[in-house]
Amino acid sequence: MIIMECEICGKEVDERNPTRAKIEGSVMVVCKECAKLGKIQKAPPKPRFQKKTKGKKQNKVKKSYKDNNEPKEELIENYNTTVRNARERNNWSREDLGKKINERVSVINRIESGKMIPDIKLTKKLEKALDITLLEKVGDIDLNQYINKSSGERTLGNMVKIKRK
Repeated sequence: MIIMECEICGKEVDERNPTRAKIEGSVMVVCKECAKLGKIQKAPPKPRFQKKTKGKKQNKVKKSYKDNNEPKEELIENYNTTVRNARERNNWSREDLGKKINERVSVINRIESGKMIPDIKLTKKLEKALDITLLEKVGDIDLNQYINKSSGERTLGNMVKIKRK
């Protein structure tokens, strides 16, 4: 017997008739309570036939959960005010800063207003010109701290705080 759990709160879900809801752009199997957080989806149609492979088994490539391409540094939360304060501390106008890092004034305006998140290359130019730190090192997250006490499994609800409207 397969026991299904709500992907948000971890409560048991009826396996014969699971509720699927689209929440924040993701379709998840949820309980009736958590289904209220999103839009209930229809069950996907069952395939009429399955493609059979003859003889040879397909080699599946296993992907590692530890991807070496994960970012090691992350932009700080209040990068826009940090950039503005550093620029003002140096008594530079936005035009002056734009000339020093070879960027348009509109780019500086959007960064300082928080409407634009600079890429790594631009962030490094800002750090060097303003003598500030905008990137912080990101460590690995221990997912074992998010295990559901009742079922022993991780659920989305254990890892995030849900904002109620």
